[in-house]
Amino acid sequence: MKDLISAIDVGSNAMRMAVGSINGDSKVKIIDNVREPVRLGEDVFKNRIISEQTTERAIEAFIQFRKILYKHGINRIRAVGTSALREAANRDVFIDKVFRASDIQIQVIGAEEEARLVHLAVSQKISLAGKTALLIDLGGGSVEILLVSNGEIASTESFDMGSVRLLTKLEEEIEKPARFHHLIQEYVDAVKRRIKRLIGNHKLDLCIGTGGNLECLGDLRSEIFEKNKEEISSNELETIVQKLQGMSFEERMRVFNIKADRADVIFPASIIVQKILKITGLKEVKIPRVGLKDGILLDVVREASGQKAKIQKEQILDSALQLGRKYLFDEPHAKAVANLSLQIYDFMNEENHLNDEARLILEVSSFLHDIGHFINSTGHHKHGYYILNVSPIIGLSAPQRAVVANVIRYHRKSSPTTHHEGYRSLTLKDQLLVTKLSAILRIAEALDTEHAGKVKEVTLNYQKPNLNIKIQGEGDLLLEKWALLKRAALFEEIYGVKIVLKE
Repeated sequence: MKDLISAIDVGSNAMRMAVGSINGDSKVKIIDNVREPVRLGEDVFKNRIISEQTTERAIEAFIQFRKILYKHGINRIRAVGTSALREAANRDVFIDKVFRASDIQIQVIGAEEEARLVHLAVSQKISLAGKTALLIDLGGGSVEILLVSNGEIASTESFDMGSVRLLTKLEEEIEKPARFHHLIQEYVDAVKRRIKRLIGNHKLDLCIGTGGNLECLGDLRSEIFEKNKEEISSNELETIVQKLQGMSFEERMRVFNIKADRADVIFPASIIVQKILKITGLKEVKIPRVGLKDGILLDVVREASGQKAKIQKEQILDSALQLGRKYLFDEPHAKAVANLSLQIYDFMNEENHLNDEARLILEVSSFLHDIGHFINSTGHHKHGYYILNVSPIIGLSAPQRAVVANVIRYHRKSSPTTHHEGYRSLTLKDQLLVTKLSAILRIAEALDTEHAGKVKEVTLNYQKPNLNIKIQGEGDLLLEKWALLKRAALFEEIYGVKIVLKE
């Protein structure tokens, strides 16, 4: 009997379901693809809520999905919601109604998780090793742009200019194609600096495009130029944009056999891609014809095989280092503090029942604790908190990133307090975690107070109420010992110990 899994992508323009068969080498072969034209974005981007009518259509779609699951005997399924569900004010009610009708739970994911999953799908289709690539995932609500270096995500950013969103915002201009074209170009121009900053000084080897609109553009290329569907050049795209601009909605459907829910969004989508190519100087886009749902399937397989945790940890740490480098952090100091933090954590873990997730959050926080110096050395802990709140770390969820931001906020100066909104907004469990981890980070940073990497090893021994600490390294380490004792108060309070330095 085949091992089957399923993925559902609840997008802004449509809902897609894929059924995959797992091969012996843990690869996935798609055996069924279903698309339901339920456009959540049309409601959300106009009124911020999903209407009852759209909810009913979504429920009908999910009931159909459930029938397919029964037909194939599938128990392993993951359903994710993206841009429209992230923004819907009534998303929890919507998700609950869908679940009660279909017994399928939708998980709303952040833009960085969406980018990670799309990258996972693309990397299985196109070899990215040794290359620097720009990956454009064009959705109905947002456009995710990823810079991929040697197969790994170097940076990513989400732009609120998906095709359905722009169509909704500019609906009064749709009947004026030239003005509509110009306004969409202006939307993309508004984020030109952000796109260029994302790329930096990297020389791009190729551009890859994903999403239903990119696949439709590939189909148009095949029909108009009688070439393959797996790529499209900037010159071909310009011709397609001109043709689409000169056609009515009905003509696009009739002449190119485009579905109704694609015929309206394909025009703004083509302009967005065309403009991004001009901004980046790229001449063509590869279209691998994979997307979010394919990445979900691969992620499910990795999770089942036990590979996901290791791979995701590597991705998170690499993403954190890339973010640190972007803001010109002191990398040797960051790594030294991370090493010392983990030595202390591993000892304290035996007594305080922390876990691998907490250890990873501490490591990321240690890497990035001084990132705020990029803005200003004065109050750099507060600036670091701000940077983390607006910067994605691939693989970390929004709640996890909030914990990292708060650990950085409290690695010096005042102790965690509910007088600060950022800390107050955390769950009680995460507040406690922030307090414990920031206490460890404070004394770990003290041990590299000169940014010289003198302390190599920390040995701890608990003899109630004393926590005996022996530090080993280069020189007499007098300054490091002084700094440790000076910054020990929060640690001693939280862990109920008295730090005693041993020779």
